[in-house]
Amino acid sequence: MVTLRENCIYLASRSPRRQQLLSQIGVDFEVLSLREASPRVADVDEKPLPDELPLDYARRIARLKAEMGRLRLLERGLRDLPLLAADTAVALGKRILGKPVDCAHAKEMLEALSGQTHHVLTAIAVAAQIGIQVRVSTTMVRFRHISEREIRAYLAHGEAQDKAGAYAIQGRAAVFVSAISGSYSGVVGLPLYETAQLLEEYEISLFT
Repeated sequence: MVTLRENCIYLASRSPRRQQLLSQIGVDFEVLSLREASPRVADVDEKPLPDELPLDYARRIARLKAEMGRLRLLERGLRDLPLLAADTAVALGKRILGKPVDCAHAKEMLEALSGQTHHVLTAIAVAAQIGIQVRVSTTMVRFRHISEREIRAYLAHGEAQDKAGAYAIQGRAAVFVSAISGSYSGVVGLPLYETAQLLEEYEISLFT
C-alpha cells in the first residue's frame, strides 16, 4: 500500500489529462479508480435525468463520483484524506453532449457543434470527513465551420473516443476553435483556478 503524505489527496479519475493538470499545480495525489462501464456495473450511472439541465447534471455527477470515491476508500481501509472527483459536460443550448457511443454518434455531435457556440461545464467535488463541496467552471467555446472531410479525418485519428462532445481541445480539435471565453483547463477536464481554491479550503497547500 502506498503511504501518502499529509498534504496529499485521492483523485477519483483515470483521466491522464486530469492527472497532468493536478501535477502542473503541484498537487500530490494517488489515483483511486471507480468502476466504469461494461462488462462491470459502473459505480456511477452518468446518464442524464429527464429534462436535466447541463449545470445540474455536471454538479450531480461530480458529487456522485466524490461520494462513491469516498465510500470506496473507506471500504478499502485507505488513509482518510480528501478525495477529488470531476465531471465535464458539453452543452449545446440545453442539450447535453456526453461521450460518443460510436463513430456515427461522434460524427453527429461534431456536425451539431460546427459553426456554433457551445458551453463546457466542468464540475469538481471534494469529499472529506467534513463533507462535500462542489464548484463548477463554465467556458464558452465557438467552433468554426467544420467540413465533412475534416470531421472524417478527425474521427479517423480516434481522438473523439471517450471525450465529452466528441473532441479534445488539447489535441487536433484545437484547429476548430475560433473563440474561447473562460477556463481552458476546464475544457481540458479540470479547471485549475476552482480546483486550487477548493483544495485550499481543505487545507491542501499547493506551495509546500
